[in-house]
Amino acid sequence: MSSRPFIFRAIFCVFAVIVFLWAIPAVQAKTESSIVLDAESGKVLSEHNADLPNYPASLTKMMTLYLLFDAVEQGKVKLDQRFTVSRWAAAQAPSKLGLVGGQAIAVRDLVLAIITKSANDAAVTVAENMAGSESAFAERMTQKARALGMTSTAYRNASGLPHPAQLTTARDLAKLARALYRDFPHEYAYFATEEFTYNGVTHVNHNHLMQSFEGMDGIKTGYIRASGFNLAASAVRDNRRLIGVVMGGLTAHARDAEMAHLLNTAFAGSNSAPTMMTAERDDDAEAGANTSSANTLSHRTARAIAALSPVSRAEAATPVRLHRPHADAAERWSIQVGAFAQEAAAEKAAATAMARLPANRGKAMQVMAPGHTDKERYFRARILNFSQREAEKACHVLRKKHIDCAVVAPGAAQQQAAARFGASS
Repeated sequence: MSSRPFIFRAIFCVFAVIVFLWAIPAVQAKTESSIVLDAESGKVLSEHNADLPNYPASLTKMMTLYLLFDAVEQGKVKLDQRFTVSRWAAAQAPSKLGLVGGQAIAVRDLVLAIITKSANDAAVTVAENMAGSESAFAERMTQKARALGMTSTAYRNASGLPHPAQLTTARDLAKLARALYRDFPHEYAYFATEEFTYNGVTHVNHNHLMQSFEGMDGIKTGYIRASGFNLAASAVRDNRRLIGVVMGGLTAHARDAEMAHLLNTAFAGSNSAPTMMTAERDDDAEAGANTSSANTLSHRTARAIAALSPVSRAEAATPVRLHRPHADAAERWSIQVGAFAQEAAAEKAAATAMARLPANRGKAMQVMAPGHTDKERYFRARILNFSQREAEKACHVLRKKHIDCAVVAPGAAQQQAAARFGASS
């Protein structure tokens, strides 16, 4: 009998705790945020808490790549250049490529590792080799954020691993995603890489919508416990590109589903902002990093940069250059992916189409200038060096990805090439 008061007190305490937890104000739950905008105009099509501060997690690497691509464009860094891995970089928490202190690795492989594996050791290696230290590189990242109009963003590292002062918003990340597409049309094609093999290990892109959402070709996933599941994504349909950002998803699946819903709604032409779920985040202490399972997250330059055409399944990017056709080009079939009033637009279309081909080894991009006999002065974007069967198959693949395509027979290619390039080649 003497034990009953103790049991009653214990039950009462448990009940009191339950009531207390139930009565905690809703402010402790953090609401996820989102934004969708038109990539060309920058017009916001929908938004929800787009200015709510949150941790970027691995979406941080978008800015790491922006600074790297900028250095490549300026000729300060070459894609076949080798960066040295420090012990600090090698010691980063997962997700990581497994780099070892003292080893050298090609910049191209670092880019692919960051995009597909979201490798923290690769991101820090980029930062240290470009700025001397990760902290100095983070200062450059913040400066560039201000220059791009990202007024609510501050960086403290290059990877997105937890740091209490590293914050951003969905609106700022959408600005960054748009800037990557606008400023680096050739390098942006890297974000379409679905698989990357390094040292015999194949790493699959954490953005699973790449395989399931029509028209999607990038760009980055992210997760830490403090942020929830984040995603910046871009997709194109009927020559219209949209950029979306979702932050704070409860699960990777919920995040992906929300992004698909938002983009589908925007493509359908609805300007109403869909109701978003309220996401209560896991406030437990961060275990240390973005785990691989958790992450299942214009300079209209005329020159083509070597090795800037990733393929969907690759060990390295395939070198391609814009060029005039050689004498034997007439013996091969080609595909045309558009005719444009501006040469830069044709270059961009060729690079985008090349990136979306599942197999482009041995292929080359070409922009054919209008000839003096042409009534309509269009620049034609083409990819060369196909057999007839390969060209037809390639066009079928591109059409499924909402890229218009036409097969060009060898004879037609030869006649058009003579009209455009014969006098000056």
